[in-house]
Amino acid sequence: MALSVVILAAGKGTRMKSSMPKVLHPIASKPMLQHVIDAANKLNAEQIIVVAGHGIDQVRELLKDQKVQIAEQAQQLGTGHAVDQAMPLVNKENQVLVLYGDVPLIKQETLTALCDQIPNNGISLLTVKLSNPTGYGRIVRDNQNSVVAIIEQKDASQDQLLINEVNTGILAGSASDLTAWLNEVDNNNAQGEYYLTDTIAMAAAKGGVNACHPSSEIEVEGVNSRVQLAALERAYQQEKAMRLMDKGVTLIDPSRLDIRGNLQCAQDVLIDINVIVEGDVIIETGAQIDANVILKDCVIGTGSHIKANTMIEGAKIGNNCQLGPFARVRPGTELADEAFIGNFVETKKTKLGAGSKASHLAYIGDAQVGEKVNIGAGVITCNYDGINKFQTIIEDGAFIGSDSQLVAPVTIGQMATVGAGTTVTKDVPAESLVISRVKQKHLEDWQRPVKQDKNEDKK
Repeated sequence: MALSVVILAAGKGTRMKSSMPKVLHPIASKPMLQHVIDAANKLNAEQIIVVAGHGIDQVRELLKDQKVQIAEQAQQLGTGHAVDQAMPLVNKENQVLVLYGDVPLIKQETLTALCDQIPNNGISLLTVKLSNPTGYGRIVRDNQNSVVAIIEQKDASQDQLLINEVNTGILAGSASDLTAWLNEVDNNNAQGEYYLTDTIAMAAAKGGVNACHPSSEIEVEGVNSRVQLAALERAYQQEKAMRLMDKGVTLIDPSRLDIRGNLQCAQDVLIDINVIVEGDVIIETGAQIDANVILKDCVIGTGSHIKANTMIEGAKIGNNCQLGPFARVRPGTELADEAFIGNFVETKKTKLGAGSKASHLAYIGDAQVGEKVNIGAGVITCNYDGINKFQTIIEDGAFIGSDSQLVAPVTIGQMATVGAGTTVTKDVPAESLVISRVKQKHLEDWQRPVKQDKNEDKK
């Protein structure tokens, strides 16, 4: 049977003290509501319907490019009323799964098990046992241990308040049954609201209630305050860290890692403290990521070393490269194997060939750099004329002296040398020296210095 998912997301979240709807507050840089929608998508749901109220325009903005329907709950009259607003949109032949936009860590496996165990003419209900059940609706069972009802905290007797099995609010049943039961729900209770939980007694009397359980309490914890939001953030990050270590990754301190995207990490990777991962990141075998590094939408090759306080975004780093500390690698950068980017070097839309180096204090933008090129301190590729961007080409083996400016578009030929302090405005021929401390001059017969024998200096 096809599945329709109804996500309740209409509450204001007064305790958040925010102008933004509670469900749009982020866990791992993604709105809580989006976490729940992603879980629903993993179930291959035919329909996803979000019941929105407070801040509905902001919710619409989040969902505008997604295959999600919105039902409005203009007045918040309880969970039963909220689900009832969605039912006209639901395919009446489907099963219905009810989720909550402020319960972001629910797992696909738990929801699959819940939907697979719906009794005929009954409800499958997710419950959990808590050491402190205060505030939750209690699960009432009969002498045969069957679920017969849910009693809300404010309506519970003293004996019922001692029950530690509680309702998570997450349930599944057929659309036709749920519609019929919702039509019978009234608001004769302490809150004066229409409780979704009242359908449990109706289901128990007809087809029964099957109680399922999550793998951990954290899956079904909701957020009502920023303190609870921070607690779920840490729980989310801790789980990600545990999975990484189980796969052979060394984390210097698992509590100081933030994964805000999708991380694929091979074995024998070492990650130091305060590393932030955003977007889609791949780290290959044996790579080392030092403290305070930010990785966003990038690939780090086998054996590469990313030193402290380096930022890499939208880049592909080859094998056995070294970057940083304090380097900034911007989108469009590609480093071939054994390339080196040093401290306070910035690259953008640049390809750096195998074995090439930019060791410190340089800006290399819109450039094609060949193999075994040396780029000195303070070198700048002047790629922008105020309106247009231009490319610099530096061919294999070239040497760019310190404090030089390469005014694009310009090509530095193979094995050419740019003397320190030179402003290059014209192409430089291969194997030549260019110096322009006063004016640019090409020396075609110039011989490059060779490495001196240190032993000779001692004689």
